Amino acid sequence: MRGSIAAVLEYLDRVDPEAAAVARERYGCLAPWQKEPATYGRAVLTARYRKCEQEVIQQRRELLEMRLAYAQLDGEGFLDAAQNARLIAAAERYYRVMYYGGAESWNLRDTHMFDTLEHLLNARGPRSKAIVWAHNSHIGDARYTEMGVVREELNIGQLCRERFGEQAALIGFGTHAGTVAAASDCDSDVEVKRVRASHPDSYERLCHDAGVPRFLLDMGRHQALRNRLLEPRLERFIGVVYRPDTELMSHYADASLPQQFDAFVWFDETTAVTPLGAERAKPGEPVTYPFGL
Repeated sequence: MRGSIAAVLEYLDRVDPEAAAVARERYGCLAPWQKEPATYGRAVLTARYRKCEQEVIQQRRELLEMRLAYAQLDGEGFLDAAQNARLIAAAERYYRVMYYGGAESWNLRDTHMFDTLEHLLNARGPRSKAIVWAHNSHIGDARYTEMGVVREELNIGQLCRERFGEQAALIGFGTHAGTVAAASDCDSDVEVKRVRASHPDSYERLCHDAGVPRFLLDMGRHQALRNRLLEPRLERFIGVVYRPDTELMSHYADASLPQQFDAFVWFDETTAVTPLGAERAKPGEPVTYPFGL
C-alpha cells in the first residue's frame, strides 16, 4: 500500500499537480497505517477512519476518468499509476476484512491478482500472453482442493480457467524431500529447513516411488494417467511458513491433481531458494519485499 500511494502521487505530480494535491489529502487517512496496515481493520471500527474507503475509491475513479488525457501524456506511466490506484483501493478493503478472518480476505487478494492480470493483458492487446509465477495454492484450481470445497476459497488459477478456458495452462510443482527457505511463524525470521519425506498416502509419494528424479506430467495428453490420478489424495503445500513437526495437519490437504493442474513438474529433491541480489527487507517492510506484489 505504501509503495503504491507513493507511485500514484509521483505520477500525478508530473502530469497534474492539482490532482496530486487532492490525492494527498485523500490518501492522508491511510498514512497512520502504511507501516502496519494489518492493524487498519481494527481502526476502521471507529468513525474517524470509516471514510477511507470512499476516499480511495473516489481517487481511483477520478484517475480512471482521466485516462484519455493522461495516457496521451504518458501511456506507460498511466497504466502503472492506474494499477497502483486499484491496488490501494483493494488493499484498503483487504486490510479491513482481514481483521475479521475467514475466506473473504483470501478471495479478495486472489481476485485482485486476477484483475491485475486482466488489466495487463488488455493493455498489451488481443494477442498478449502472460506467465504468472505463484504458489501452488494460488495456481491450482481451488475447486478441486480442500480450500475450495471446505473453506470456500477461490484462487487465480480457478479464475483464469473460468475466464480463459483452455487458453489457460495451470502448472504445479512438487518435491519429495530436500530443503526449503521458510519461517516457523508468520512474523518469524526465515530459516533453511529440512523437508520431511513425503507422506505415504500423498501424490508426492506416488511421484517419488516412480524412481525418476525429475519429470513433467502432462495430464492433458495422457488420459489413462489422468484417470488413474483423479481420486483425491493428500497433497503437500509449503508456503512462507513450514512446521515439520505438525506437517500432516499444517501442510497437507486433499486434492484431485489432474483437475487442479493441467501439468505437474516434479523434482524428487530440491534445495532452498536464495535471493538473486543482496537486498534484504528492512524493519517494517512488507513480507513481499523487494517485489511489492
